[in-house]
Amino acid sequence: MECAVYDTYVTKKDGKMMHFDVVVEASTPHEKAIQYGQEWLATVGQAGQKMTSEECQFCHIQEAPPFVEKSIKQAGYWIQKMEGCPK
Repeated sequence: MECAVYDTYVTKKDGKMMHFDVVVEASTPHEKAIQYGQEWLATVGQAGQKMTSEECQFCHIQEAPPFVEKSIKQAGYWIQKMEGCPK
């Protein structure tokens, strides 16, 4: 499966930066990727933090590894945690 990767930087409630990628099926609209990112933020206690096309920008298209493809088929997206994300 080809997937689109959106490079995302969100300021957390404590003022620190959180960096993660929102990974979706390649044909998914950008607005939907942002929505998925906002849904994930809610699951990690960061609901309501600003996440727009400014914070979540298209990066590239790549082939999804099997575990990412499975998550996309089940939930619509995969979050690749980078910096400042909860464990």
